[in-house]
Amino acid sequence: MDFSTALDIGSSALSAQRTNLNVISMNLANIRSTKTVNGEGPYQRKSVVFESTPVDSPFSKAMQGALDRDLSGVKVTGVVNDNRPPRLVFEPGHPDADENGYVAYPDINVVEEMANMITTMRSYEASAASISTTKSMFSKALEIGR
Repeated sequence: MDFSTALDIGSSALSAQRTNLNVISMNLANIRSTKTVNGEGPYQRKSVVFESTPVDSPFSKAMQGALDRDLSGVKVTGVVNDNRPPRLVFEPGHPDADENGYVAYPDINVVEEMANMITTMRSYEASAASISTTKSMFSKALEIGR
């Protein structure tokens, strides 16, 4: 594997984890949202779908050795709504309460979202460290060539 491929893999992971962190932040920001922009019920929790993706073009893949052929990065294929039913809370004075006095809130667990955020941040940090290590190795290789 060459240095640019290692950087491509690391940068794809950074991009995917940044998207994941944005979605987690959106979930936490909308934890008390009783209506969507369209006014169709409470906000629905979202999650990110990842998929492995080849890092090289088909031509460069044909020119590489057998050890380099299975290298993949990561990409976000979509952001999907969670199918959890809304959490009903008895608040008869709330403007969005139904005829029985219940308000539908999104079923978002703060502890779960914070655990996802920590995991995502650790993955982001690991990807940044791998890019930093690759840059350091590239710099050392240039020093050897002098």
